[in-house]
Amino acid sequence: MTDTVRCCVFPVAGLGTRFLPATKAVPKEMLPVVDKPLIQYGVEEAAAAGLTQICFVNGRHKQAIENHFDRNVELEQQIAGSGKELLLEGVNGLMEQCRISSIRQLQAKGLGHAIGCAEPVVGNEPFAVILPDDLCVNPGGDGVLAQMVELYKRYQCSIVAIEEVPMDQVNKYGVIAGTEEAEGIYRIEAMVEKPPVDQAPSNLAIIGRYLLTPDIFELIRQTPPGKGGEIQITDALMKQAEQGRVIGYKFKGLRFDCGSVPGYVKATNYCFENLSRPD
Repeated sequence: MTDTVRCCVFPVAGLGTRFLPATKAVPKEMLPVVDKPLIQYGVEEAAAAGLTQICFVNGRHKQAIENHFDRNVELEQQIAGSGKELLLEGVNGLMEQCRISSIRQLQAKGLGHAIGCAEPVVGNEPFAVILPDDLCVNPGGDGVLAQMVELYKRYQCSIVAIEEVPMDQVNKYGVIAGTEEAEGIYRIEAMVEKPPVDQAPSNLAIIGRYLLTPDIFELIRQTPPGKGGEIQITDALMKQAEQGRVIGYKFKGLRFDCGSVPGYVKATNYCFENLSRPD
């Protein structure tokens, strides 16, 4: 196993039902935040952290994601010399910088199962996972994934990004309990997936950024399905946590929950007002 983190996995096979009817034919990850689809923000974050092997765990209805990271020669010829070609520099640059692949999740069996589908691409290496529903920004500083890669160099174990959420919202997240070893760094002792408010061990919630060691794949295989027949990544991570091998990291930056309509609107407003883009 190498110490270098090179691969980032994007589980994107979900149906996006909270955004119907917009997502009836358009993948949720392709909804624009200002002038750029949500998925591109995630790939940009991975590339900025040095992770240039990108793996989409996709579904049969999500070809638009793969098409976005492919050349459109007819479009490029049509806009050549108009100045509009500058608008494609970002995504074309990612295509040149990254090696992008896609693998099918044949059944919707939970996040743990989706991550496990990426094993043939990842191999025996540490790897990252981005859930593009969570759009993370850190203006003037390193992105969340870059922060986690640096932390991995020190701890050499799985890392999950965490943030404090209102106590009445803990039932929407995986929630951790642990000991704070340094400012914002917790040695995780327990994780509970979407606990009732009165049973939550804390208000420290896991958000959509993970850095995982490759033994997680075998642990996923050993994890029985839970509610709804889904295999939860938190159950597999808990087996590592029992051995003291999971860190929770309170990242620097902002997170927008673009899996919800209010969070998506907040992200759009923030990006419009604060992030530069071509005229």
